[in-house]
Amino acid sequence: MRIAHIIAFSGALIATSSAHAQTAAEQAACKADYEKFCASVMPGGGRIVKCLNEHLAELSPQCQQVVKANTPK
Repeated sequence: MRIAHIIAFSGALIATSSAHAQTAAEQAACKADYEKFCASVMPGGGRIVKCLNEHLAELSPQCQQVVKANTPK
């Protein structure tokens, strides 16, 4: 189940912005933060990205950069 959430998380970041290609490095930058703050969030509809944005100040600096870069302005 956790793997499914991680895959959905990766897909959610990809779907938020076509201008940014999701890389393995970007996925790795947010993996721990995703598991800590958003693992219980049901994937789809931008919910994971929304969750990460709600915890933006608590995320690692690397994940903050990824979330900001992949969040539509």
